Amino acid sequence: MAEEKTYTRPLPQPEPDQALQNFVDFHKCVNAKGEEFAPCQQFKRAYLSLCPNEWTSKWNDQVENGTFPASLEP
Repeated sequence: MAEEKTYTRPLPQPEPDQALQNFVDFHKCVNAKGEEFAPCQQFKRAYLSLCPNEWTSKWNDQVENGTFPASLEP
């Protein structure tokens, strides 16, 4: 009897550009409309689902330290 081979698909990888863009859009939205503005939360949900925790922790640290490499002004 021939040995049957099993193939698996690789796990999807986060999209760095989409993750970063949603992070930036969230902060721009919050700076323009405030944290309670509901549409801003969609950007937050998107970046939290796309980004590994290590990325968001690093970016949040950069925002707090004033070293984030993009403008977060609306």
